[in-house]
Amino acid sequence: MILSIHQPAYFPWLGYYDRIAKSDIFIILDTVQYQKNSFQNRNKIRTNIGWSWITVPVITKKILYEKNINQIEIDYSQNWNIKHLKSIKQVYTKAKNFEKIFPLIENILKKKWLNLADLSYETTICFFDILEIDTKIIRTSELKPFKENKSDLILEICKHFDTSKYLSGPNGKNYLNEKKFENESINIEYHNFIHPFYSQNYKGFEANMSVIDLLMNIDRPSKYFD
Repeated sequence: MILSIHQPAYFPWLGYYDRIAKSDIFIILDTVQYQKNSFQNRNKIRTNIGWSWITVPVITKKILYEKNINQIEIDYSQNWNIKHLKSIKQVYTKAKNFEKIFPLIENILKKKWLNLADLSYETTICFFDILEIDTKIIRTSELKPFKENKSDLILEICKHFDTSKYLSGPNGKNYLNEKKFENESINIEYHNFIHPFYSQNYKGFEANMSVIDLLMNIDRPSKYFD
């Protein structure tokens, strides 16, 4: 059984979905510390001059960065959701799949979400049918608390699910204790995602956009996750 783990992301990029598609179980790690200026609350959309951030503002307090992701509240006083919808509509209104994809995004962003983790979760799973992904998704906030941190936390989760293979992101090479995984008969495989080229609705090509970009431009996006 192949398991992978990643923190929540807002309308994730293609590599995030590729790792999900290659896993039997994907764990959304939403009980770790929130990180400022990460993809937990923002992502990129393609524009006529390159790309632009769409960022979800969060309520900033003195202890903000001591909170876990599932404890982070969204700041709705800034009307960010309306701004995101306007930005997405503006840059993709002429994209071939706009009429199909925009209502899905609109349905999510017009709702008021309790916290950032809930929003990120929904922006991840809402496209599974289109991408033909059937991986089981579990949030750590739904499980009993884990006691360990960093590499030992990943190992603890793998043991909890009795996995035989952990599909890690490439950065795992910097902190995973491979010997401990080997001692538990868990094989670590590092995800090697090669970003595909596809036709975008503006000249040139910008890689590493939110999955929104692929969905807006490609009729069968699931072929990139076979």
